[in-house]
Amino acid sequence: MKMLLTLLVFAMTVASYGAPKTVRVFVALCDNKTQGIAPVGEKIGNGDDPDANLYWGCTEGFGAYFRHSKRWKVIATEKDVSTTILRRVTLRHTEGDIDLVVEAYRGSQIRQCLLDFEAAASSNSFDLVAYLGHNGLMDFDVPVPPKVEGNDTEVVVLCCLSETYFGSRLRALGCRPVLMTQQLMYPGSFLLHAAIEKWRSGGGSADLRAAAAAAYATNQKISVRAAAGVFAPLD
Repeated sequence: MKMLLTLLVFAMTVASYGAPKTVRVFVALCDNKTQGIAPVGEKIGNGDDPDANLYWGCTEGFGAYFRHSKRWKVIATEKDVSTTILRRVTLRHTEGDIDLVVEAYRGSQIRQCLLDFEAAASSNSFDLVAYLGHNGLMDFDVPVPPKVEGNDTEVVVLCCLSETYFGSRLRALGCRPVLMTQQLMYPGSFLLHAAIEKWRSGGGSADLRAAAAAAYATNQKISVRAAAGVFAPLD
């Protein structure tokens, strides 16, 4: 009888929470040689070396920041997945309600990274899809993928001027941007970390913008008001 009650409580708990939400993140490694960026240090700007890269291996890079977060647990790590994808990490939120897969793309393959990001965003297969890195659309054109009927995927794009370059494209795909930028900026992974925490608790775009602004203000040592100006008001 006791075992039956335990199983019943477990089943009711699973039913109440449902399946974990799914998040996909695409990171284009910083690359001085092939991207139209203001050059950074040679080591952190080597798009072939994820472990030292500004957007992956450095303290505020995704691979380091989320790995050391108390809110996330690493489930699996893959290296050199292909000549294009140099790292793939699967994480689960400590509350068990979000599964996240992130891929780090070779810096010279930023175009493919953007293609794959928009394909995932338009696929209606994930709850949230995010891109982090240099705004490649400032350097080259990328074809818009076909729209999937019924798509309402929420998206985050953390790169310079993302609302200007990505906004209309993503909305045409049926996506719902929930965090975008309207100024030149530094896409540290602490921004996505703060935004996802607010998103998982049901926050809307204004809440995500406020969370990102607070995190950016702390990191850049500027006022929250100035930091809020970096992110586009989407409401």
